[in-house]
This record gives sequence, structure tokens and C-alpha cells, in this order.
Amino acid sequence: MALPQRAFYTVQEAALRWDCTLGGLAGWAATGRLEIVTAIRPVIQGAHIHAGFVAIPVTDILGLFWGGPEAATLRRFRPVETEDWVLIENPADFVEVRISSLLIAAEEMQRFETANGLMRRVSSGAPSRHDREGVLAYLIRRVHVEGVPATQGEWTAIALDWFAQHSEDGEVPDESTIRRRLGPIWKSLQEDA
Repeated sequence: MALPQRAFYTVQEAALRWDCTLGGLAGWAATGRLEIVTAIRPVIQGAHIHAGFVAIPVTDILGLFWGGPEAATLRRFRPVETEDWVLIENPADFVEVRISSLLIAAEEMQRFETANGLMRRVSSGAPSRHDREGVLAYLIRRVHVEGVPATQGEWTAIALDWFAQHSEDGEVPDESTIRRRLGPIWKSLQEDA
């Protein structure tokens, strides 16, 4: 069974994926070309309780994107899918954010990539559903550094984790396919261990 597509990417993952700086992301967000969100605990403003994912005003926390302070205080936000900003009136409700808590929704990533021609290019020939060369390279490095996993189940779990972390659409091979394709390699490594 395939896992669903990822719901969010961190801003660091987006910068790596698009080969740009965090400052570049901040600039696009500050000019309205990209929406960056974070999750907040419940905040009461008037008769409304706001909680969950909210868009952030990147211009209020620009220092985070250029290696400034480790955290910044968020004094306003915009509930996702609305147009009006909410000013947090009670200082006890201010929200501390860090670069690691700033996210881009998967749908927003796709929209931005389509709008800016950043779609992944498909190579000629039959497309591979999964990056088999990538997982093999990772497994070889891992065996070189950490040794051969003790069980085939651990070997399979490592490969599944790698596929899940590197899948663009959230699709990963099923466990039986990984065991069938990578099992002979694990058995061969066990003979040499």
C-alpha cells in the first residue's frame, strides 16, 4: 500500500529542492509569491479561537532567514485560506517561531513549481517509479559506515525509510518488493560478515 503524498515540506527542504537560499524563499514569500505557514497553539482574539496552521508574515521575521536570531516572535498571522491578518493583542499569546517550524504545504509547493517552471524534468526512456540507484547508493554507504544490519527486516525498514524520505509524490515500493529485490544483497553481505 502506497503512503499518501507528504502534506508539508520544511523551508530548508524547499531551498534544497529548488537550489536556492532561505533568503530567496523569504523574498518570494514577502512579495506574495509563496505562502509559508506554521502551526500555532490556540489563540483567543475577540470571539474567535485561532489554532492550527496559519500563514506567517515573513517580513516580520526576516532575520530568521539570514542567520539572525534562532527564534522570532510572531505578533500576527493569517488563518490559512483567509485574507485578513489577525493581530495578537495579548503578549502572553505571542508565538515563538524558528526556521525549523516554518513549512510550505505540498499543494503550495506544486503551485509554485508549476507557476515558475520548476517541474521535474522526465528523462528519456521508460520512467522508473522509484529511485533504485539512490537507495542502493545509500545502503552501500550505510553498510560501509555502520556495518551490515543484523536482520533482513532491519535492512528492509532502512530502505523503506529512505524511499519515504525521498519520494516526491509520497509513493514508496511495498515491503515485499523491497525484500525481493534487496534480500539477495543482504544475504550475500551476511555470508561475508
